[in-house]
Amino acid sequence: MMNKKETMFFDRFGDMAEYAYQAATALEHMLVDYTGAASGLVKISEIESACDAVLHEIFQKANVAFVTPIDREDIFLIAKELDNIVDYIDDAAYGFDIFNVKTISPGAKAFVPLIVQATVALKELLREMIHMKTGKAMMDLIIEINRLEAEGDIKYRAAMKKLFTDERDAVDLIKWRAIYDYLENALDACEYVANVIEGVVMKHG
Repeated sequence: MMNKKETMFFDRFGDMAEYAYQAATALEHMLVDYTGAASGLVKISEIESACDAVLHEIFQKANVAFVTPIDREDIFLIAKELDNIVDYIDDAAYGFDIFNVKTISPGAKAFVPLIVQATVALKELLREMIHMKTGKAMMDLIIEINRLEAEGDIKYRAAMKKLFTDERDAVDLIKWRAIYDYLENALDACEYVANVIEGVVMKHG
C-alpha cells in the first residue's frame, strides 16, 4: 500500500488533468458564444499558470523523494504531457487573439468538443491509475481516448483539406492552419498521456 507521500503524485496528476478539462471547457465556451478572444483568454491563462505551478511542484518533489510509486522518468513524462495539453489549448486561445479572428470556422467548433471529452476521460483515467491495475475500466477509458484522437484526425484532415481548397487569402490560410495544429496537438497529447499511463501500469502490474 502506498503512503501519502507516494499517492501525492497521483493526486497532483489528477489536479493537472482537472486543469486540462477546465482549459478545454473554457475554450469551448469561448468559441460557442464568440465575441472576440479576449472573453476567454484571462481564464485560460490563469489555468495555464496554475497547471505550471503543479508541474514544478511535481518535479521538485520527485527529485527529492527517496521512494516514488513509479519511475521518476515516468512521473516527469506524465506531468509534462499533462502540462502540454493545457499549453496547446492556451496557444490555440491566444491564436484567436493574435490572428485577430473575427468568425470561428466550423472546423474549430467541431474539434474542440473532442478535446473536452478526452480530458473528461483522462480525469477518470488518472483516478483509475492509482490502483495500478489494467482492469476493464482503465482499458475502456484508454480506448475511448484513442477513439477520440482518431476522430480528431479525421476532422483535422477534413478541416485542412477545406482550408487549402476554399481559402484564397494567404493570411487566413496561415492563421487557421496554426490554430488547427494547436488543437490537434492538444488532442494528441491526451492520447499520449493515456498510452504512457497504460505502459506504466503494465510495467508495474
